[in-house]
Amino acid sequence: MTTHAPPPVRATAPPARTRSEPWEFTGARGHRLSGRLELPVDAEPTAVALFAHCFTCGKDGLAAARTSRFLARRSLAVLRFDFTGVGGSGGEFADTDFSGNVADVVLAAEALRTRLRPPTLLVGHSLGGAAVLAAAHRVPGVRAVATIGAPAHPGHVRAQFTAADRERITRDGAAEVMLAGRPFRVGAGLLRDVAEQPQQQRIAALPAPLLVLHSPDDTLVPPSQAREIQHTAGDGASLVWLHGTDHLLTGRAGAERAAALISAWAAPLLAGGE
Repeated sequence: MTTHAPPPVRATAPPARTRSEPWEFTGARGHRLSGRLELPVDAEPTAVALFAHCFTCGKDGLAAARTSRFLARRSLAVLRFDFTGVGGSGGEFADTDFSGNVADVVLAAEALRTRLRPPTLLVGHSLGGAAVLAAAHRVPGVRAVATIGAPAHPGHVRAQFTAADRERITRDGAAEVMLAGRPFRVGAGLLRDVAEQPQQQRIAALPAPLLVLHSPDDTLVPPSQAREIQHTAGDGASLVWLHGTDHLLTGRAGAERAAALISAWAAPLLAGGE
């Protein structure tokens, strides 16, 4: 049964002031990954969170940047970063795959542990949501996982490519395709890798409660994917619909609402945790 989190209670005090710091660390393939750490200014963060961006979007995409900043205004420290081969991070996109993204999440969590403290909240958008679901059991101490517009299986990303694109990528080993209006060189390893992931087993064995956020009007990842994630996760999962938003959270209000829901839902799970 679909469950709905209560609307967040509005605090009487103004939201915390925040600051943003650039931060680099080493990713799964040995390249330097570009990140930004969003921090509250006036107090120590109540918890540490890690945000994984959507397929090809990058850490500075609207959904990643806005959601992370809004979470920081609610006293969380949040690291958002570019996966290998994306944005300011090193490496070639054609050489990356979903398994590498998952490994980047795990190493980002380890980097947070050494610099600040371990992340207890994992948040992922779209394919980044699938990545945090896959990585959660490899992040010690995680207490809560939240996804926004995530597919139930990373293989869903194959729908981003036309049949002709998939044929060229498979035949030539890599090919340039248009994604979200931009050219990307995609390797055949990505198509194979996303199809081979044991995602259902990972979701069923999540080590922490799960919040699934999804727009009922999402045209890129159908709402049925959110229902499948919740059903697979079982009693530990809550599903909340983000009415009036699109898949990329292009409206500022959508990102703010997602962050408010995540912070309100996660607060009791994160309280007192290191």
